[in-house]
Amino acid sequence: MSLKQKHSVTIPGLGITFSTGTYAALANGAVNVAVGETNLFVTACVAQTMRPGQDFFPLTVDYREKYAAAGRFPGGYFKREGRPSEKEILTSRLCDRPCRPLFPEGFLNEVQIIGQLMSTDLINEPDISMINGASAALAISDIPWNGPIAGVRVAEIDGQFVANPTIEQMFQSSLDLIYVGNEKDMLMIEGSADQIPEERFIEALAFGHASIQPIIAGIKELVAIAGKPKATFALVGATPEARAIIERVVPAERVSAAIFGFEKAVRSANVKALKEEAKAALLAELGEGKFTDVDLNVVFEDLQYKAYRKTVLERGVRADGRDAKTLRPLHSEVGILPRVHGSAAFKRGDTQSIVITTLGPTKDAQDLDALTGGVKSKSFLLHYNFPPFSVGEAGRFIGPGRREIGHGALAERSLVPVLPPEDVFPYSIRVVSEIMASNGSTSMASICGGCLSLMDAGVPIIAPVAGISCGLMTETAPDGSIAKWTTITDIIGEEDHFGDMDFKLAGTTKGITGFQLDLKINGLPFEIAKTAIHQAREARIEILRNMLASIPAPRKELSLYAPRIQTIQIDPEKIGLLIGPGGKTIRRIVETTGAQIDIADDDSGKVFIYSNNAEASNRALKEIDSLCGGGSGGGGAGGPPIENGKIYTGRVTGVKEFGAFVECLPGKEGLCHISELADFRVRRTEDVVKMGDSITVKCIGIDERSGKVRLSRKAALKELESQSAPEAPAPDAPASEAPTA
Repeated sequence: MSLKQKHSVTIPGLGITFSTGTYAALANGAVNVAVGETNLFVTACVAQTMRPGQDFFPLTVDYREKYAAAGRFPGGYFKREGRPSEKEILTSRLCDRPCRPLFPEGFLNEVQIIGQLMSTDLINEPDISMINGASAALAISDIPWNGPIAGVRVAEIDGQFVANPTIEQMFQSSLDLIYVGNEKDMLMIEGSADQIPEERFIEALAFGHASIQPIIAGIKELVAIAGKPKATFALVGATPEARAIIERVVPAERVSAAIFGFEKAVRSANVKALKEEAKAALLAELGEGKFTDVDLNVVFEDLQYKAYRKTVLERGVRADGRDAKTLRPLHSEVGILPRVHGSAAFKRGDTQSIVITTLGPTKDAQDLDALTGGVKSKSFLLHYNFPPFSVGEAGRFIGPGRREIGHGALAERSLVPVLPPEDVFPYSIRVVSEIMASNGSTSMASICGGCLSLMDAGVPIIAPVAGISCGLMTETAPDGSIAKWTTITDIIGEEDHFGDMDFKLAGTTKGITGFQLDLKINGLPFEIAKTAIHQAREARIEILRNMLASIPAPRKELSLYAPRIQTIQIDPEKIGLLIGPGGKTIRRIVETTGAQIDIADDDSGKVFIYSNNAEASNRALKEIDSLCGGGSGGGGAGGPPIENGKIYTGRVTGVKEFGAFVECLPGKEGLCHISELADFRVRRTEDVVKMGDSITVKCIGIDERSGKVRLSRKAALKELESQSAPEAPAPDAPASEAPTA
């Protein structure tokens, strides 16, 4: 089912329906995308005017999931949706990146794309619909845009590629590839894989490209039915007079001389000096108010754009003197911080990251409140932080932005395929990458440093992982096609900004684990993509050699400060007994022993005991064994009962006006009435005992029908006192045999 509208197009084989013409008529473009019973409504709007002095393109993409779409109420006091979740941010970025390069050069009017999840069947993920919906909304609108494009998710299940798998099918897949392209070339890819070989990865890309063609055809059909004529907008650029002056004062040769052969800080200072010189010339020749900073910025962007690619394409030499395939100097180091569970520093040229690993019990896993199904929690987290000082600037030091969340997600999914199974290493793992200095591909440095940090922490990873980025410099023919190109390994920041591609690839010696492609051109031919994939592998192997020189394998022992774990098996039927009413019993064991206890969610009866203290761990183990008999018989069902007439040392678990409840044995308690607390009149229970106190009591009775246990502190103290008192001499015993004081 989908929102009924005037016009609709259904894509055969994929079950995708685009419809438009009834809702959001005031938007420049509005489309509903239905897959099964998952409906996503996407709109595109453009501002008719620009802000004065604007020299950038403000495209914003926002994807939002509405709780009503899944028949749910939002949590929290206000009962309405709040700030975007991490998934919503990642989906927004997923849509932004392939759409952005297709707007005309010089078009700087603000464009906003909004996607709202209207209904979900919990079977089909809406992220691919967001890409296709944005493409359709832009295509039918009057906003200038060089589309349409289309996206598809590719899975590999039992050796076969599957297009747009369901959420359930993805649990069986060894590949999660999101492929976006146009009729001819690819535009963006993103995802992860279980060490997929390069040749098989290229086959997956070809499958994805073939799979999007019916979607593109369907969007074109919708445009023919309901599309608007494209509007004309003023394009921003430098005036001919200003351009002529700047290019005369600062010719291309001077720009190249300022850039090539210097470090990043020197390059920036040299270009800034040339810019000031050009601005002074504009003031002298045109006068105040006859030019703007936009003229200056646009021309200098063009000059640097040409300078960075000219020598690469003509001589194969880059700004820092490297050839196309050479890596910057590498440095790997582990164990750099005390107390933490694992730490590493990784440096590649100016780019530098310090990465810290923390191990915790399984309860520290992050709960996910996603509306669209899939995993409900994750026990591996990778957080990426990019402080202002990493680029030598002063700025706001606040929480993570969209870019930081995106880079962290890329590094996280690149390392997940090599993590050990939870039954082998039942820990929650958090990796934090702190970027110390940035000059290109900090996300890849986070992968390398993250892998080293995991190994330093003793995490038994399947294989080491490294990441590297490949760039692209092209020369365009008059017809717009690529006439000349060179792929470059390990791009610096300026090569990312002024180049045409940022192709990030991570993996092991066996294959690829994570990938992300961003373009600034209108499409990437397969020939170039294949070259970059193989070139990245060569660099990856070199980086892995450097990393393994600092730590050849994961440490055999965990840090002294990391929690130790003991895994025991109990009878699954006794899980409830261990937990107790409202978690009371397991809470008591945790509080009294100091150990952390987690129970496996799969009802297998596995219990995990975490502690840095062997004594605490053994005490918790003894308590659980006493209560549950270790799960293999022994100890009886629920452990031994409280016996009438016996004395116990227990813990006060409840304080009432009429007395105190005391837990004498794990999970077994009785009531010590206020009259039995002491051999004098007690006015308030709290005058004698408080919650959590350890007290000695005697069982003075058990109700046969209810099983309720009656306890007495007064009787226990009296009996213990009589046992410790000296025995009186027998009547006929001689005085010399009487005990002395």
